[in-house]
Amino acid sequence: MARLQRRLDEFGGGAASPPPPPSPQGRAHPPGLSGIWGVEEGLILHPLIAGGALRALPFQLDLARIGVGEDLLVVLPTGMGKTAIAALVAAERLRAGTGKVVLLAPTRPLVDQHADSFGRWIPSARRARFTGTVRSPVREGSWESADLVFATPQILEHDLEEHLYSLGDVDLLIFDEAHRAVGRYAYVGLAERYQRERPIGGKVLALTASPGAEPDRIEGVIRTLGTTRVESRSRTDEGVREHVHPVDVETRWVKLPPVAQAIQATLLRAAHAEGVKLQRMGYLRKKPLHSLSVKDLIALRAEIFARPGPMVRRFGPLYHQLVLLHLHHLAERLETQGIGPFLQYLERLEAKPKPSKGDRAVVGLAEVKSAREEAVRYLRDSGESSHPKLDLLAQLVEEELSRAEGRAVRLLIFAQYRDTIQGIQTMLEKREHRVGRFVGQATRDRKDLGMNQREQGQVLQGFREGRFPILVASSVGEEGIDVPDVDVVFFFEAVPSEIRAIQRRGRTGRTRFGKVVLLLTEGTRDVGYQRAEVRREQAMHRVIRQLATRGRRRKPETGAPSIEGKTSLGPTPGAI
Repeated sequence: MARLQRRLDEFGGGAASPPPPPSPQGRAHPPGLSGIWGVEEGLILHPLIAGGALRALPFQLDLARIGVGEDLLVVLPTGMGKTAIAALVAAERLRAGTGKVVLLAPTRPLVDQHADSFGRWIPSARRARFTGTVRSPVREGSWESADLVFATPQILEHDLEEHLYSLGDVDLLIFDEAHRAVGRYAYVGLAERYQRERPIGGKVLALTASPGAEPDRIEGVIRTLGTTRVESRSRTDEGVREHVHPVDVETRWVKLPPVAQAIQATLLRAAHAEGVKLQRMGYLRKKPLHSLSVKDLIALRAEIFARPGPMVRRFGPLYHQLVLLHLHHLAERLETQGIGPFLQYLERLEAKPKPSKGDRAVVGLAEVKSAREEAVRYLRDSGESSHPKLDLLAQLVEEELSRAEGRAVRLLIFAQYRDTIQGIQTMLEKREHRVGRFVGQATRDRKDLGMNQREQGQVLQGFREGRFPILVASSVGEEGIDVPDVDVVFFFEAVPSEIRAIQRRGRTGRTRFGKVVLLLTEGTRDVGYQRAEVRREQAMHRVIRQLATRGRRRKPETGAPSIEGKTSLGPTPGAI
């Protein structure tokens, strides 16, 4: 047991914390404040929260007050303090209850980030971190003695299936990035298990910046998590805007060079020819061929398999579907990323160990061969950049750095594809800028190595500390990573997903004025993707407002009292 406790200290609370009692049941329960949280000079007062650790923002306290008494889904833009709300609720549940608090986050860096934040805010609580780097015997032993457990959902799910412990003593289960609670993701099974095992009075707190635009998806997340109440706030809401920093969004446009426009036209002709062949087979008759999306082409594959008849009849449609999908990807890379990524896509198709018939066919199309030759000549002979966005990005980066006047500047550049990330990093380093790279764990080849979670953490730490002022990131950097004081976030391309766009924008405007710059190409998929994202985000806010209104009309089963039934949730003089 001594060994287990020592290991818990290694990945748990700081040395200044008091010695832990022998079990959670021995935890001290200081008397609560009237109104749950007091406020002094704009800072939170609570028996378990360190003095001066958290600002008293009214909208956060309003949401935390609801979370103490009800199962709650909080929809709040990134950078507006979802983690602080979780800490406020957790502190009160720990003060008044006998169970533990478990916070789930999708990645190890997020788990570490939350554990460190809670360690500063609630220093007396005994903490444990459950990720793939902590052995199961250690997790099993530290579960019993911890007040706060921070875990990746896959690890928690594995341990529960192995019966190492149960959720029966979890008084509050927190789901960070709760929009992931769909399909087969581990949040789904854990939420269902908690509904069965949780103690009387146990609560769920779910946090997200972007639950999605489709009503069915949002309601599915709510159903899965069992959150009877939904609350949403935006940066412009009354009672919020005076407490957050504004974020300026700027769109900068470029035009494809004539050579890229010619290649674009060639690819569109080839794609149209493949689409017509599929139409003759009875497919793709619901939408104009020029408006087909990747989602449509993926759905087409499912439609082909769903048609009755022998398998041999599906080979032809599947062949043309794959060719058309490749042509779509080639055109997208050309239009939004550049001529270099267009060529790299073809090279990766040729380098496949076992290319399919469709893979070989698209590389061999006359139109693709012609486009490829033209692209190679352009990069070899013109001396121009792969895409005009690269020149504009370099100009904007240098303008931001020159305005710094000795102040530390942090610029975050998001790009969809790893080939583009390499190109951006190379371009900026040739201009003698210090640049960091932040990508996922998958390694595609020697030129494009993945990064494990330890390496990701090191890069983020270097960016925080200012060892390099520019970070180029893939979608891995969109979700939940806290890098304070990012001055500008650049979108190298439009993203049609409202979830991803909101996450990207949320990397700035956290502690001071923020700025977002979108780089878009006229007459390309950038335009359609940007319009789609705006529509989907507007739809998301509309659905969330409707659900929030419905939740407020429903009388909570638990009523207004806190856990002990003694502390009022209503405002009182001198408290918020």
